[in-house]
Amino acid sequence: MSFQLRPLVARLAGVSLLASLALPAHAGFDLIAMGTLGGTMDLSGLTGTLESGASASLLGGMGSGLAWAGGNTFLALPDRGPNATAYTGGAAVDNTQSYIARFHTVTLDLSKSASGALPYTLTPTLNSTTLLYSSTALNYGSTAGLASGTPTVNGAGKYYFTGRSDGFAAGLSTNPANARLDPEAIRVSADGKSVFVSDEYGPYVYQFDRTTGERLKSFALPNTFAVSNLSSLGATEISGNGTGRVANKGMEGLSITPDGKTLFGFMQSPLIQDGGDGGSANRIVSIDIASGDVHQYSFNNVIGGKAYNSSEILALNDHQFWVLERDGKGLGDGTLAKVKQVWSVDLAGATDVSALSGQASLLAVAPSKTLVLDIKAALNAAGIADADIPAKLEGLTFGQDIVDGGVTYHTLYIANDNDFVPGTAGDNKFFVFRFTDADLAAKGLGTFVNQTIATAPVPEPSGWALSLAGLGLIGSVARRRLSLLGQARHEPREPGACARPQWRS
Repeated sequence: MSFQLRPLVARLAGVSLLASLALPAHAGFDLIAMGTLGGTMDLSGLTGTLESGASASLLGGMGSGLAWAGGNTFLALPDRGPNATAYTGGAAVDNTQSYIARFHTVTLDLSKSASGALPYTLTPTLNSTTLLYSSTALNYGSTAGLASGTPTVNGAGKYYFTGRSDGFAAGLSTNPANARLDPEAIRVSADGKSVFVSDEYGPYVYQFDRTTGERLKSFALPNTFAVSNLSSLGATEISGNGTGRVANKGMEGLSITPDGKTLFGFMQSPLIQDGGDGGSANRIVSIDIASGDVHQYSFNNVIGGKAYNSSEILALNDHQFWVLERDGKGLGDGTLAKVKQVWSVDLAGATDVSALSGQASLLAVAPSKTLVLDIKAALNAAGIADADIPAKLEGLTFGQDIVDGGVTYHTLYIANDNDFVPGTAGDNKFFVFRFTDADLAAKGLGTFVNQTIATAPVPEPSGWALSLAGLGLIGSVARRRLSLLGQARHEPREPGACARPQWRS
């Protein structure tokens, strides 16, 4: 089956394109700002401690996933929690802990800089933390030598997901009743009311209420992505399975099309049957949000003759996607960064590989890719040495457009996962790049279409009723309707003042 091209949302790009050509050319995909969010505690309100003694409210790993939520608001996603540091008894669960899955709402204020090496200043602010839970019971772990994996904050109708690797029951790894969750990517729904999160343990793709954190929906992936011999140790899972996802290399990336109708998930490494870790053929999975229908496409992850893992996928429009490929070297690894790049792949007309298996079969139908941005080179040019480039650049999202010198620029935000060890991997960092429609055209890429997100969702009918009741208007709406309409038509108003509300039945 071939990929079905969805209609693009029309955009008037010509004016900005002509303006960019009329002014002095910029370098293309410029680094314009960098920002850091420090601190040790998030805003979850959790007061307990984890198995290692660390605070349950520990702040870190914010760049595992990054999603634009409209304006200067972004959602930052940590992964399964602190497991880079060993603790007593932790070896039995790969040093994972009962860290409750969560996402953070942050503002990333981008402002023109009066001085400095970069033209803009980025100011990150943490606004809130939302914990993720299921309204139905989950399978938690019980490992000798460790406390129960069940969160003490659980209550009736609230069973929190955690990063501890023993939180599963026998059966396929994609069982949605398993408590273990390793969130790696996040996207916002079109109506702004919910978020989609992908994970590495299952792999899972879940939909959560953006306000409460309650799981709303679980999307079923083909069993070929699951492993059947589960273990709290990643190495044991790898050696004990001949098909399915590689442990800790599940659905690392997630994108949503601009119309908000389709998700595109990205496996960090090839499935075991496709070559496993170190193989060259990753799978991209499309999921129709309404129907749950799934299709699969192949991606060739080789750069310069070497296979690389992929950290994120981002929709440029409804058929072209940007993929963040990287090595694991740099700040946090004690080595020098070598490869951190963004590539573009066009899935229009791509072959559905759902029925195919094996690296050779997948590579034979993998679409070609185009280099969009060499992140390492751009950071080097800004004076950042290879040893100081974060090893785990993982979050990738577009932001709102900016206008500078009469030219409209699109913005690209990139964030790092510091593994909750800022002393080793640095603080949570955000890098902002800008580009124009002309830059895309120069690379042979299509039109940029940013996601449309409702920033002020219309309340449900019950919400209207509550609002009216709070104002004391329920009983008076009907009899005041004509009066209010008359006031709106005939009463004088101050210059620039809004008309009075016109109530409608």
